[in-house]
Amino acid sequence: MLMSIPFVYHASYSQLALPSTHRFPTSKYHNLYQHALKQQLLFEQHRYTPSAISKAMLYGVHCPQYVEQFINGTLDHKAMRRIGFPWSSELVTRTLHAINGTRLCAELALEYGIAVHLTGGYHHAHYDFGSGFCIFNDLIIAAKSAIHSGKVDKVLIFDCDVHQGDGTATLAQGYPDIISCSIHCAQNFPSRKQQSDHDIDLNKGCTDKNYLEHIQQILPYLIRLHQPDLIIYDAGVDIHQHDDLGYFDISNQGILDRDKQVISIAKMHRIPLAAVIGGGYSRSEDELTIRHSQLLIAANQIWSSPS
Repeated sequence: MLMSIPFVYHASYSQLALPSTHRFPTSKYHNLYQHALKQQLLFEQHRYTPSAISKAMLYGVHCPQYVEQFINGTLDHKAMRRIGFPWSSELVTRTLHAINGTRLCAELALEYGIAVHLTGGYHHAHYDFGSGFCIFNDLIIAAKSAIHSGKVDKVLIFDCDVHQGDGTATLAQGYPDIISCSIHCAQNFPSRKQQSDHDIDLNKGCTDKNYLEHIQQILPYLIRLHQPDLIIYDAGVDIHQHDDLGYFDISNQGILDRDKQVISIAKMHRIPLAAVIGGGYSRSEDELTIRHSQLLIAANQIWSSPS
């Protein structure tokens, strides 16, 4: 029985200076970290702190010129505007640690059965450009690293962020052992969808019942079809009915039920699960913390309980 969930966190995740009007909720990572410790959903002795990812690992998935230009601050204004951040050394530091954090989370999941990363899910990052607050694709990098370690043969990226994982879709096409599945709002960003291995397009206003029925059907099907050795789960909470950038009608209870479903199915099939918190946007920091904490509540209720 796993007594406490191993998790990954770095202080740089919330050390990004942005204008007060910026939509990216940079404070939410530190807020979630503090809330999780206070509520004893996570414990400091089971925290793992990532180092910065190496350029060599980034080169393995992304265009080396793009990698260099981002790190050196020489990407043109148009490319940075598409990413959605002003360039800064703090952004570089945050990015390199966050990307390696998901890779570390996957390693921990393979060792302990489950692990959580208190950021991650940068699924709009493509081979040679970033988009939608995503610079490098941590999901693909973590999956590829796990396969190259020799510990797994096939990885399923199960993406439940409200926005389609278009970067993951395009990058995964080059890796037959990485299976991409995106469950997203058909009418939301990005306007031009890419082709994942499996796309589930749900309409605006999707309710708890409809959403959870799709989760319950698709994940066991994908496991039977692909027999993955690791699941990387993007537990985005921008599916919430009051999310600033989401168009679904999912409640806090719906988020908890989704996370419990995903964790239960992975546990039942004895497949290690590496979870990243994904997207979530709200002017209310407290509400956002509660939404993201559902993943940690679910992990404690499901994975930490006796089989």
